[in-house]
This record gives sequence, C-alpha cells and structure tokens, in this order.
Amino acid sequence: MNIGAYVVDTRDGRIGRVMGCVGPWVQLRPPGGGREWECPDELLSPAPPGDVLRARVRAINRDGRLP
Repeated sequence: MNIGAYVVDTRDGRIGRVMGCVGPWVQLRPPGGGREWECPDELLSPAPPGDVLRARVRAINRDGRLP
C-alpha cells in the first residue's frame, strides 16, 4: 500500500488515507483528518475517485461549521 493513497476498509466501507504500515496492519486516517484506525492489508481495496471526493467535501463542509 502506498502512503498517501486512498483506500476503502471493506469491513465497514470507510474511506481512509494510508498513513503507514506496521507488519500486516495499515494505519488509515479519514480524508478530512481525525482519529486513525488500523486495518489488515488484505481487507483494503482502492477507493473510487468519486467516493474520495465526496468524503473530502464532507470534511471541508464539517470544518467550515466549526467556530
């Protein structure tokens, strides 16, 4: 998995950006930032560009509402 790539955690459908790898585990972070989570490499698939764009727009909109 390339660091910076967007992938889908097939366990629950979340989109994450690859932050690093430790053994069989890949560390992921949501497109707009937030809490990282880990997923086994074999349970990841490439994220479709449209899904990444939607996730990034949601994060931008969320951040725009914060004080």
